[in-house]
Parts: sequence; structure tokens; C-alpha cells
Amino acid sequence: MTTQSQRPSDAESGAGASNFIRNIIAEDLAAGRHTRVVTRFPPEPNGYLHIGHAKSILLNFGLATEFGGVCHMRFDDTNPAAEDMEYVESIQRDVRWLGGEWGDKLFFASDYFERLYAFAVELIRKGKAYVCSLSEAETRELRGTVTEPGRDSPYRNRSVEENLDLFARMRAGEFPEGAHVLRAKIDMAAPNMKMRDPPIYRIKRARHYRTGDAWCIYPLYDFAHSLSDAIEGITHSICTLEFENNRELYDWIIESLDVPSRPRQYEFARLNLNYTVMSKRKLLALVKGGHVKGWDDPRMPTIAGLRRRGVTPESIRAFCEEIGVAKTNSMVEFAKFESCVRDDLNLRAPRVMAVLRPLRVVLENYPEGQVEEIDAPYWPEDVPRQGSRKVPLSRVIYIERDDFLEDPPKKWFRLAPGQQVRLRYAGFITCREVVRDHATGEVIELRCTYDRPTTSGEAPDGRKPKGTLHWVSAAHALAVEVRLYDRLFASERPDAVDEGKDFLDNLNPGSLVALTGCRVEPSLSTVEKGSHVQFERQGFFFVDPVDSAPGAPVFNRTVALKDSWSKLSGEKPAQAAAPESAAAKPQPPRPKAERAPFEERLARLEPARADKARHLIEARGIPGDDAVVLAEDDDLLRLFEDAVSVHDNARSAANWVIHSLSRELKDSKTGDLPFSGAQLGELLALIDDGTISGKIAKDVLAEMVQQGGSPRAIVERRGLRQVADEGALERIVDQVVAGHPGEVSRFRAGNTKLIGFFVGQVMKASGGKANPDLVNSLLTRKLA
Repeated sequence: MTTQSQRPSDAESGAGASNFIRNIIAEDLAAGRHTRVVTRFPPEPNGYLHIGHAKSILLNFGLATEFGGVCHMRFDDTNPAAEDMEYVESIQRDVRWLGGEWGDKLFFASDYFERLYAFAVELIRKGKAYVCSLSEAETRELRGTVTEPGRDSPYRNRSVEENLDLFARMRAGEFPEGAHVLRAKIDMAAPNMKMRDPPIYRIKRARHYRTGDAWCIYPLYDFAHSLSDAIEGITHSICTLEFENNRELYDWIIESLDVPSRPRQYEFARLNLNYTVMSKRKLLALVKGGHVKGWDDPRMPTIAGLRRRGVTPESIRAFCEEIGVAKTNSMVEFAKFESCVRDDLNLRAPRVMAVLRPLRVVLENYPEGQVEEIDAPYWPEDVPRQGSRKVPLSRVIYIERDDFLEDPPKKWFRLAPGQQVRLRYAGFITCREVVRDHATGEVIELRCTYDRPTTSGEAPDGRKPKGTLHWVSAAHALAVEVRLYDRLFASERPDAVDEGKDFLDNLNPGSLVALTGCRVEPSLSTVEKGSHVQFERQGFFFVDPVDSAPGAPVFNRTVALKDSWSKLSGEKPAQAAAPESAAAKPQPPRPKAERAPFEERLARLEPARADKARHLIEARGIPGDDAVVLAEDDDLLRLFEDAVSVHDNARSAANWVIHSLSRELKDSKTGDLPFSGAQLGELLALIDDGTISGKIAKDVLAEMVQQGGSPRAIVERRGLRQVADEGALERIVDQVVAGHPGEVSRFRAGNTKLIGFFVGQVMKASGGKANPDLVNSLLTRKLA
């Protein structure tokens, strides 16, 4: 058995803090203290689960799976006043969505009420529990403080017979609420105040959602939880740090009774996110107070809310893996969570065009009635997926209202009178005339000329416009509703409120902006509920699974393309922009990152750096935002140039230098890296020639950042070469398909989204080394 002295200290956890519980389990199995791992996830059904619970779910179910054990789903339903079957059903739904499977191991603490009552009677018979008749105020007064011992209750020395009689009469319903409680008889002078004769049973006159009116006394959490673990044979009872002081009581209860097994409790740091609240009481207040539209409101940190917003279980899993498992509480940046969501959606969300605040543009020299079908890819070059759609171009189009200024500032690279821009995937337009509403003076239409690109993709007049705009054909676009969701709270620590204020005072008034009359390209006319897309230049969006209808999708913004709340902006968090049609109503300002696209950032650069950025855009084809970042940082630019000198893929090099490398650097400086730009170029070459996948490349980069070295040597030493042998992969694919008959049936019944599940299983089985294109091809053939 694991003793207290065998528990690792924080210092001992040190570098292994991310997996110290895994180490404990491995040591227990190796030492023969256990032959099988049994964990549990024990939520109270008094609300919906939130993202903090996700960390516990993934840890408990993940460890059980990793060690070939089992994880129980057990509902701690010992407080009938707050619990409901709705919550039971929602919790099961959320846990399954995150990948938790419990088979026949579904339990309820209410199943054990009779056994728990018998355990309480056993404590009384042993002289270790007594019925106390003090009021709550009197009990509090005798409890003492952290520096002063408590004082004994005058009822502490009741005889065993009297206690048994009173406890039986409590069960029989003879007494009102508050008349008596059953307390453990431990030590009123204990330094740990949890041990000062804590209550273990109380009278509760409330109908239980499962047992009805069979009981009027209910066990308290510490008593029910520890004994439920013992009844079920739990080996490792894993909970968050706020229960650390409860461990002594947990052990006392187990050791004071004749229980069928001896579980041990271990604590880890709970997940705390800034800009949100995790208290169920406060989440309930948001729902009951009408501040949100239910537990599944996409602004809520609940699993149901995140799912409806379009967050995937894979991104939550990646986030929890990134923050790790520690012994010390800390606050995690919400931006880190959003980054994990972007990384996941980047590989699953096809790119399309949508105009959220439409401005009508007439192409005067484009023939009436003519429609040109333009082939546009769904995926950018750095995403290894294929597919395209036809985008119609006609005489009248819509562009984003924010992409036009009649009196623009210097170096404005979007549309303005007399100024030329490129239409995404199409030709060039030049603004010739501005049409206004006679009554309001509002700009309602632009008159432009259209120029087709030359064979080299340039404008016929030789100009090289810096701006590229997204657009849709007015005659073919679908009118939709788009909901721009943002953080629910404007304060980084909404719980830390001043005296006299409430956490609700920190609500962000711009957390939801609903835009009607938005226009999307016609390829989305048949989009299904629950589909992910990226609106180019706008963000990642999700087709709302509740409010959408055939031909009338509602799009929820899952996450913006960039963190508009970044501290680097020098601004306090601001709210999303309101629709133009709501101009009569004062609206909060838009975030700086949305107001300042790369053209404006370019204009703020000193001339020499601005010239570097333009050269990167024009000569190297680097996206504007990336070009500005490189031009601003000499070390990054040098690393980029050295990488390109070895492997000439400028867009890929910029993407890896700016995005992938920045995540690995954390607080380090680019100039301190233990590898050269040439070695980064070598890594990019390994990706492009198919030696390794992009996922494996990230692991290699992480090792390079830590230890340096040649990426090719790292790949060979660790055996990371991508598996592209069809025969070898076919065997893995066959095993995965055979091992998941239920998913195969659902896929063949029409749930084709499960292809992502099968790809993930094959990639996992191959250690992430399988060629994803070949895996897709094999699965498509096998599952047909």
C-alpha cells in the first residue's frame, strides 16, 4: 500500500509535474500494490460540466485506459435539493463526447444509501460518531479558528445507545431540518479544521430525483465519496487540490470502518482560466439570471456551450495535454486555449468566403447576365488536404463594408476612390464612383471597373495592388445569420471584484453580436448542421446545431483568426463590432487587432522595414501579416532567410518561423536558439519530400529548441520517418476498422464525419508516422 511518506513532494514532482500521477500508478503496479487500475469520475448532478471538468475527465479515463484498467462514472447525488436528471443526462453526454467510455460501470452514490447508513451505524457503535443537537451558529462558535482549538459539543459524550436511537429516529423522519446532525468524533483541537468533528449526515426534507421520499437524511460529501470509492474498489481516487485538506478525513473514514477495499486519494491542480468563472453556483446564476441563453450558450465555459460554439474534443484534449498535470494551482491564459482551438480547426475547416457587413459593388464593364465560375481551393498550401469549389463572379458583388474608406489614411491598401485591389481568386477592381443614400448620406454602392489578370496573375495596367479582398456574387450569395461570440467577461479575473460589486458587473456587453443579412458564397447552401468552416479573413465558424435549418444556416464564430485581446496591443479588451444596420444604437469599439490589418501595421513601420515587408510580399509571396512580423524582427528575418537558402519554400518557412517556432520559444529569444536557420530549412525539406509529417516535424522542432542538432539526425535516431508503405499502413487500417464496428456502421449509415475519427486512430496506432493522404485513401476504400 502507498503510505503518506510515499507521496511525492512538489519538489520531487519537479520536472515530472506533468505526469506525477502517472508515475505513482506505474510505481504501484510495479511494486505489486495493485494488479489493476480503477479510477472514477464522480460529478455531482447539480449543473452542467465545464472545461475544468474536462481536465479531470481526460485524466481519469486516460490513465485507466493507458494502464489497461477501467474508469467508473459515478454520480455523487447526495444533495436532493440541487440535483436533477437533466444534469445526469447532460453529464453523460459530455463525457462521451470527450471520449470517456464506462461500459457497465455506471454508478450512483444513491445506490449505496442503505450501505452508507450501515457504515454510519458502525461508526456510532465503535464510539466514533455522535448525534449533535447544536444549531449551525452554535457549532460554528465552538469550532475554533486556525490558531485556536475548538471546544467539544455538549452532546459529544452521548451514549452509544442514545446516539443509535436518535440516528434511527432521524431516519424515520421525527425531526425537522437542522434539529440534529451526525458528526464524526475525531479531535476538536486538530490543526486541520476538517478533522474537528465534521458532520457526516444531515436531515434534508427534499425529494430525491432517484429515490423519491424514501430518505430524509443524506450523507455529506466526504463520508459518501470515500466510502463509495471503497465499495467500488477504486485504486486511485484523483481529485483537485481544493480537496487536499479533505484527504486526512478521507483516510480516517476508510481506516475507521470495515471496508471492502483501501483506495488512496491524490490531488492535482485544477484548471483555472482567465476571463471566465468555473463555479457551478456562478454559472447557474448566469443561466437563472438570463445573462446567457442557457447552459449551452456558446459563451459559457460549459462543455455543452463549447460544443455548440464549435470547439472540438480534440482541441480540448490538446489544450489539457499542453497545460499538463501539476501540484500547484495557476491561472492559464484563455489565449492558450484559443490557440489550441485554432490549431485544430486549421486542419479541419475548409476555407470559404463570407461578407458579414455587405457593401454593394457594381462592376460597370462586366457584361450583364454573364457569370464566370472560378475554381477556388478549400485549403491553403500549408494544409495537406485537397478539394475545391466553384465560386460565381457576376456584375454585382458584395465586399466587406470595412474594406472601403472614402477618405483613407496614407498607405491604405484596401478599396478607396481611384484605388485598385485584387479580388480573392479573381481579377482586379478599381473604384470609380461612390453612390450615397440621398436621405442619410450613407454609402450604399460603389461603381468599379473590373480587370482580368494577365497570364502571370498581374493587373493589365502593370499596377501591383497590395490589398486582396474577399467577396461574394450578389445574385448567387445566400443570406444568413452570423453570431460573433467573444469572451463572456471583460475582466481577466471576474471573480476578483471590489467590495460592493458582483462578478456579474464584469460581464462583457459585446460578448455576442448577432448579424443578420450577411452573405455567404453559394457552396454553403447545403452545409449541414455541425459543420466547421473558416470565413477567409474573418475567423473559424460552426453551423449552429440548434437554430440552423435546411437552406438557412446560422453560423457561430468559434474563434477569431488572431487573438484580438492580446496584451501586446496595448489596449484593454474591447467588444466586437456591431452591424451597420444597428448604427442608431451606441456600440462598443472593436478590438484593435480587428481595426488594424497588416496594411495599417505596415504603415507604422519605419521606411526601411516597410520596404523589407513589401519585398517579402511581392517577391516571396509571404502573407501580409507574416511579412510585417518578419520585417519587425531582425533575428526572425535572419532565421527565415537562412532557412530559405537551404530549402526554397518561402511561405512554409515564414509560417514555421512565426507560428510553430513561437509556440516552442515561450520566454526564450530567437537569437539564443541552439540551431541555425539552415537546420530549420533542413526540417522543412524533410516535410516537403514526405520524409516526415507536419505533426512529427513539430516534435522534432521541440527537441531542436531544447537541445539543438540536425533534424535529419533526430528523425533517424528516433525512428520518425513517415510510413508511406501501403502494405504496412493497410494492416493498421484493417485493425482499426475491425476494432470499431459501431463507428463503421454509423459511417456507412451516413455519418461520414467519422472519417476524422478513423484517421486519428490510424495515426495514433502508427505513432503519428502514417502518411495522412495515404491513410485517407485507404480508409475511403475500406469503409466504402
